[in-house]
Amino acid sequence: MKIYDNVPLANLTTMRLGGPARYVLEVEKPTDLPDAYGFANAYHYPTFILGGGANSIGHDEGFNGVIILNRLRGFNDENGKLTIMAGEDWDPIVEYACSKGYTGIEALSKIPGLTGAAPVQNIGAYGQDISQTFLEAEVYDIATGEFKIMSKDDFNFSYRKSILNTNERGRYFVVSVTLQLEQGQMSRPFYNSVEKYISEHNITDFSPAGIRQIVSAIRADKLPDPREKASSGSFFKNVYLTNEEAEEAESKGYPVHRGKDGNKINSGWLIEKCGFSDKLLYGMRVNPKAALVLINESAGSYTNLAKARSEIIGTVYDKFGYWLEQEPMEIA
Repeated sequence: MKIYDNVPLANLTTMRLGGPARYVLEVEKPTDLPDAYGFANAYHYPTFILGGGANSIGHDEGFNGVIILNRLRGFNDENGKLTIMAGEDWDPIVEYACSKGYTGIEALSKIPGLTGAAPVQNIGAYGQDISQTFLEAEVYDIATGEFKIMSKDDFNFSYRKSILNTNERGRYFVVSVTLQLEQGQMSRPFYNSVEKYISEHNITDFSPAGIRQIVSAIRADKLPDPREKASSGSFFKNVYLTNEEAEEAESKGYPVHRGKDGNKINSGWLIEKCGFSDKLLYGMRVNPKAALVLINESAGSYTNLAKARSEIIGTVYDKFGYWLEQEPMEIA
C-alpha cells in the first residue's frame, strides 16, 4: 500500500476540479484493505473510494479524509465467465471480450473508468447495462471488516443505480466483478443512434467486434476524451417516464425512447432545446454534439460548475417540467 498526503483532487478526477485530499492510499492487493481502513479509523478520517476519477467531482475545499484508490489488477476467463479485479481499466476488458466473440458488454465500449465502478452505477449505453451480465462481486465490507460475495440480487440494480451509490453508499469496497458472457451477438433493433450509423455506413457486421467498432465511432464523434478535454462523461442522467408521462410527452412532440429498460427522454435533447448547446457557462462548455456532457474549459472551481449546473437544471425544469439529475458522485 502506498500513502500520499495533500494530493489535489483535480489531479485524481477527470473533471479536474477540487482542492487537496488529506491522504491518498493506493491499494494494490485485497490484503491492503484492512490496513487502509485501519489507517483512516485510527485518525478518525472519513473515506472515499476512487477509481479512474471519471465519475467523481471534487470540491474546492478538498477532502479532509482518506481517498482510497483501487489499484487491484488481473482477470480470469473461464469460457465467458470473466472474473475481473476492480482496478482493471474497463474498456480493455470489453475489447478482450469482443475479440473472443463474447456478447453482453460490446455496447459498453469506450466507457471511461475502472471495472469496480461498473456495478456501482450500473453502467449502461446503447441498449446494454452491466446488470444484464452481472453474476456476483467480491467486496470488502467496511462496516464489519470482512470479505464476502454479493450476488446480482444483493445489488438491487436500476437505472444508473445500485445499493453502492444509494442506501449502502460507502459501505462496500468492490474487490472483483464476475460477469457471465456468451458467444453470439446482439439482436435488432439496436439503439436508435446505432441503427442510424448502420444505415448511413451500410454495415452488416453485427458481431461483438462489429458493434464495438460502431459504438466506438459514435462515442468518438459525440463524447470528448477526458484525457484531452476535462469532463466526467455524461454529467446528467436521462429522464425516465411512466407510461402515462411518456404518452403526455409524445402528445407534445417530445422524442420518447421506449425500450426494454423503460421510457426515457434524452437529457441532452432537453438541454439543447433550452438553447445551451455549445454555450459557455461559468467556464463550463456544454458539449455541442451531446449536450448532457459538460466540458471544463476554464472553470477554475467547483463553484463555477455548480452555477452552470443550477442554470441548466432550472431552465430545463421551467421549460419542460423535468428535473435533471447529476450522474457523477460528489467527493464529500
